Amino acid sequence: MMEIVQENSERKGFFKAIIDGKEAGLMTYTWAGTTKFIIDHTEVHENFKGKNVGKQLVLKAVAFARENHLKIMPLCPFAKSVFDKNEDLKDVLF
Repeated sequence: MMEIVQENSERKGFFKAIIDGKEAGLMTYTWAGTTKFIIDHTEVHENFKGKNVGKQLVLKAVAFARENHLKIMPLCPFAKSVFDKNEDLKDVLF
């Protein structure tokens, strides 16, 4: 079972995936004003590759954006690839 926790500050934040008490992956973002954030980095730890961790982190960011009426710019190549492959996520892009 994967748990995703978010930590958010005025300028930056991250989503962290935890599986069996271990950090499985991390996605960082930077605020661009009050209504937009930029996903700048996604990383999945070696032991957890192939378990959909990165995509789950992106989906959590999308849910956060939708709940708070925010927009996302995926500068991170991995996050961008998830948006490119999933038409249904594009409503949160800016």
